Amino acid sequence: MAFAQLQLAAPLARAVADLGYESMTPIQAQAIPVVLQGRDVMGAAQTGTGKTAAFSLPLLQRMLKHQSSSTSPARHPVRALVLLPTRELADQVAQAIKDYAKHTQLRCAVVFGGMDMKPQTIELKKGVEILVATPGRLLDHIEAKNAVLNQVEYVVLDEADRMLDIGFLPDLQRILSYLPKQRTTLLFSATFSPEIKRLAGSYLQDPVTIEVGGSNGTAATVEQHFYSVGDDDKRHALHQILKQRDLKQAFVFVNSKLGCARLARSLEREGLKTTALHGDKSQDERLKALDAFKKGEVDLLVCTDVAARGLDIKDVPAVFNFDIPFNAEDYVHRIGRTGRAGALGLALSFVSKSDARLVADIEKLLKTKIELEAVEFDENVPDIHRQGRINDGRRMYAEGVPDDSRHGSHRSGALRDVAREGQFARPERPPRRDYTRPTPAARDPFFDKPYEAPPTAETTPTWDATVSRPGARSISANIKPKRRVAALFKAE
Repeated sequence: MAFAQLQLAAPLARAVADLGYESMTPIQAQAIPVVLQGRDVMGAAQTGTGKTAAFSLPLLQRMLKHQSSSTSPARHPVRALVLLPTRELADQVAQAIKDYAKHTQLRCAVVFGGMDMKPQTIELKKGVEILVATPGRLLDHIEAKNAVLNQVEYVVLDEADRMLDIGFLPDLQRILSYLPKQRTTLLFSATFSPEIKRLAGSYLQDPVTIEVGGSNGTAATVEQHFYSVGDDDKRHALHQILKQRDLKQAFVFVNSKLGCARLARSLEREGLKTTALHGDKSQDERLKALDAFKKGEVDLLVCTDVAARGLDIKDVPAVFNFDIPFNAEDYVHRIGRTGRAGALGLALSFVSKSDARLVADIEKLLKTKIELEAVEFDENVPDIHRQGRINDGRRMYAEGVPDDSRHGSHRSGALRDVAREGQFARPERPPRRDYTRPTPAARDPFFDKPYEAPPTAETTPTWDATVSRPGARSISANIKPKRRVAALFKAE
């Protein structure tokens, strides 16, 4: 179905043409007419199928009657609220809405954490019709009286399952309590969990359920491969596949922030243009990393699941799951970063022996059997990962570090590689000392005698008997005389 058949208002149709949109995706074709009717919608579709346009365009169409050229903030109250789980996704959706509304007089603003509130406050005070926000920062503005939501007509909960996963349910409940009860509520997500269905039952009124391609599914344009790779060989396998498939750019997902930073540094040292994206980075650093990746200045974006939801970066050919995700639904979101809008994509996952249960969860979610493949390493190509471990081992030998288990598997593996290279001989150990127990000396027979109790009669110590005593004094029978005590030092 073509966008021309929607009969959008001229400003919106012009913006759609500027963006090069011609045919609607299935979720857009089904959701846009329903939203234009003012119905609540519960939509599920694979990530990368155009959910943002599916709710943005009909909302802008319905709000055109409220557009005003007045500079008064009172003429620009918040009429549509879009809530998202992550800062990057909020920034991306806000930019998309601004592109759709650029030929109208409707204003759009975005607020999220990690940034100074003052510029956001100034923009909100000028008045905006569409407010895109993350829950935590929006509550900060509500408490500061910067955002008034009593005229909101439309609410969009995008990636709502992720908001529940990271504990935003209490914040969502508080925010929704500030909104008018008569409103249109739209809920869009790539996956539908039982928790999401309960949330929809509480806040949506007679919603129209739209599922495209089945919930919890992956795009058919994404080719998926699972490789059986040991933890120590994952970096080598990454280099090998990048070379074999001639991949220029890719997402590399890991499970922890610390592992993300370490892997990015390692790949950078090995000659790959790499940047890291995780929750411990400042918002400015995160935006710069995404911008560099979008511009092609960076080959690999090593990231945690903070980048797994909704990020729309065009023409990314591949996604690597360096670590299998703990939550099977996150696998669907991760591989959705490639193969977007009908393009071909490649999803490559490294499976170690400890990942059997996680792979089983993915099989259960996707309802398919996963076959593990072996990585064919090219022996003629230098093993950069292994060479790095050899160099580490050489440095450790030069520094005199012993080969024992206290240094971990990586270091001991490096030493073993050095030994296999035969370039460095193990240093000679000094002769072992003789720890034979010496013959015990003869015991004093005095210490073998049994214990003998002292005589009952109190005897005067020798040191006390030799001291001359002064003449006896007449003292009371109730006063006990002082007893002389031996002293270590002679009193002067």
